[in-house]
Amino acid sequence: MWKLRICEGGGLSLMSVNNYVGREYWEFDPNAGTFEDKAEVERYREEFRRSRFKTKQSADLLMQMELRKENPRIQIPPPVKVKDMIDVTEETVAITLRRGLGFLSSIQTHDGHWAGDLGGMMFTMPHFVIVLYITGSLHSVLSSEHQKEIRRHTYNHQNTDGGWGLHIEGQSSMFGSVLNYVTLRLLGEELEEMAVARGQKWILDHGGATLIPSWGKFILSVLGAYEWSGCNPMPPEFWLVPSFSPFHSGKMSSLSRLIYMPMSYLYGRRFVGEISSLIQSLRQEIYIEPYHQINWQKTRNMCAKEDLYYPHPLVQDMLWEFLYKVGEPLFSSWPFSILREKALKVAMEHIHYEDENSRYLCIAAGQKVLCLLTCWVEDPNSEAYRFHLARVKDYLWIAEDGLKIQGTPSQTWITSFAIQAIISCGFNEEYRHSLLKAHDFIKNSQVQRNPSGDFTKMYRHISKGAWVFSTPDNGWQVSDCTAEALKAALMLSKIPSEIVGRKLDTTCLYNAVDVILSFQSNNGGFSAWEPVRSSRWFEMFNPAEFIEDALIEREYVECTSSAIQALTLFKELYPEYRPKDVETCIGKALDYIQITQNPDGSWYGCWGICFTYGTWFGVEGLVTCGKNYNNCPSIRKACDFLLSKQLPDGGWGESYLSSQNKVYTNIENNRSNLVQTAWALLALMKAGQAERDATPLLRGIMLLINAQNEIGGFPQQEITGVFMRNCVLNYSLFKDIFPIWALGEYHKHIRFA
Repeated sequence: MWKLRICEGGGLSLMSVNNYVGREYWEFDPNAGTFEDKAEVERYREEFRRSRFKTKQSADLLMQMELRKENPRIQIPPPVKVKDMIDVTEETVAITLRRGLGFLSSIQTHDGHWAGDLGGMMFTMPHFVIVLYITGSLHSVLSSEHQKEIRRHTYNHQNTDGGWGLHIEGQSSMFGSVLNYVTLRLLGEELEEMAVARGQKWILDHGGATLIPSWGKFILSVLGAYEWSGCNPMPPEFWLVPSFSPFHSGKMSSLSRLIYMPMSYLYGRRFVGEISSLIQSLRQEIYIEPYHQINWQKTRNMCAKEDLYYPHPLVQDMLWEFLYKVGEPLFSSWPFSILREKALKVAMEHIHYEDENSRYLCIAAGQKVLCLLTCWVEDPNSEAYRFHLARVKDYLWIAEDGLKIQGTPSQTWITSFAIQAIISCGFNEEYRHSLLKAHDFIKNSQVQRNPSGDFTKMYRHISKGAWVFSTPDNGWQVSDCTAEALKAALMLSKIPSEIVGRKLDTTCLYNAVDVILSFQSNNGGFSAWEPVRSSRWFEMFNPAEFIEDALIEREYVECTSSAIQALTLFKELYPEYRPKDVETCIGKALDYIQITQNPDGSWYGCWGICFTYGTWFGVEGLVTCGKNYNNCPSIRKACDFLLSKQLPDGGWGESYLSSQNKVYTNIENNRSNLVQTAWALLALMKAGQAERDATPLLRGIMLLINAQNEIGGFPQQEITGVFMRNCVLNYSLFKDIFPIWALGEYHKHIRFA
């Protein structure tokens, strides 16, 4: 049976800056669990399999089962249901809140954080399987039980047409289909297996793997199932471009830069894994013409229509053509080959620096697996490669739908929201144990130092005082993670210490404010991972056809609003620290939020789906700055926008297609989504909707109350996270945090008859 391990290290290949607080990974123990436990797990799996085309996200039932047994049993009152708005009384809301808070407390880990899935993408696990296969570590890192769960996940998320999507809710794509097909074959599945045969048929019926996007061309080339001559250049010489150049590598966004590092190294080496009989077979299985007859040069810019979200601008194709026909022949021949060797060395220095400063977790899963491979290519017996292998399990997550890769574990992000949701309910004394543990986690999770050495030379930003998305071992500061964690810490500091423990040291708070202030751009907005370093025109050179807004850092309404909220609360409690800087920052951020509002009153959210998420943050930022419905046209427009999207059942439901197409789109059949309903309600309540007409709020609150399940949680519905416009993420705990948060605000601020 699978067991969730928390705060555990072990072995000489692991290192931690906070004794592994927040670390989580799954381990299979054949002796664990009773017969009844194992039967319950199988029931969860079978129920998911039967309903997989209706509800495509897992609800993290294995995690819930595990943690609810470890935590002291909390008495959860029987559920309440309301039939009419008159039934929404203070008592019914309070019962619903206590049930929800009891459930949240029951799934809190012993170190104080909330663990949960952040999967959803269908190309991350194939990358791990392919890389581990190449390095010969597939079976040593992934046990037979791991591999069985990977197959389960792959089968569960195969579409009815036989293909696989970019993500679990998406239509079949060449990228998703080829990589998941290859994964099954590398895990030993035979061609005769029905799912494999159907996957192969989809690939061939849609033109074959020559139409896979550029990222797929790269990973297949490394595997040996595609030719490097069919890839556009990824010259490592990019790392030698002087800093004054507009094309300097340090001006890329961190996510893109850290993907390009290992890609350019592997491309520069033209590395290809061992061509085994299985790879030889794959060469014949995924193309519509014989492998050795393919004109690889012509395939470089080919892309299936199902995958083509961001077509290459003409200037980009001209650049690739020049590099392919002039640059590569030049850098491959002496004496210019000396530059290539130097560039490869520089790229490797950056990779090692990033590995060491992230304790071999790297910034996210895609970067981690490619850096692992690069370290192996450089030296298969290296310490770096061994350290990388030890951290693979940090990205693996088990749920009822199988084993998936988390894009980035989200311990700090989720816990910061959970703290605010609990405090909003006003039952601090009753849930003091949960708040105390969560407070300890926040204190133990702040980054205490900047990256090592001359970090600016390595294109890194300050991180001392920041909070990261996951744990401080990762080391990558994020502006809104810092702001939300700071806000949670400040809110906890207002509660008596005998309830929540000693507050965060003042110096730590000051360091956090310094980090937040450093992220503001000249236009007043806040970026996410690093300050903005390049202009928007640079984005036209984004080579990834299936994502957008990927190449450079940019400002976000969510990050800007989080910064405003944290700094405003900080200013209230600590008015003596950098008062002019804080005040100026908040004023500029307020201007940014107002300027970026869409004509229809919404804001575009880039990390949550989509207009509902962005509009919640936009309203929160404005109201925090003292704006209100009567004196701020932006708030009035935002309220009108949200009210216009409320559905007949009282909720809101926005499809991931809103993010993809940049137009508000309801979920199919106008279904409501509880998380988006909570976001809309939070925004409307913050904007004073109750004083004007409480009916829309009541209708939404009724939906939340009636949706609560027997154990106090809420059902899993459509996906709610997104990044780079076309990729989605399943925050499994959002469904249990945000409805409680909205109900808590309603209970605290609404007058009951």
